[in-house]
Amino acid sequence: MDEKEEILERYLPKAALKAITDEAVEAVPVNYIDDDLIIIRKFPFKVGRESRVAKINGRLEAIERPKKDINSKPNNDLYLIDRGHLLNISREHFQIDLREDGKFYLVDRGSACGTRSGEVIIGGDDKGGTVELGDGDVICVGTGNSPYLYRFISFLDYRIVQR
Repeated sequence: MDEKEEILERYLPKAALKAITDEAVEAVPVNYIDDDLIIIRKFPFKVGRESRVAKINGRLEAIERPKKDINSKPNNDLYLIDRGHLLNISREHFQIDLREDGKFYLVDRGSACGTRSGEVIIGGDDKGGTVELGDGDVICVGTGNSPYLYRFISFLDYRIVQR
């Protein structure tokens, strides 16, 4: 692999999540979303609830708090803000894996309300679970009536043609 191929491999997105409800868009911090898309470049990609929130002008917003240990790594790659009265999103909710077989997998990380891929329910009651994830599958974060819906988009089948 030459230098350009290495750079492309490192920086081009391999997948994305597209927020498909207003609540799903609002749950994502502004710096993580572009045109309702959340770009995924590395795996596992871990998602959980932002617990560092405060009410600002009547809305829940993420706040920056000083870290006790500056060398500690975050538990998640993406922190969603759960604005519901009843929480759907766990602090360590789900992750997306890209395995050596070239397939994506949705893994519930032991969430309380579970994660859904289409009609398949994984996790819930803190038990976790795994299901294969395909291009276009809808991920529901939380209970069956959760408003946090994201469409999974795979870019693995697209190739850049050299000129």
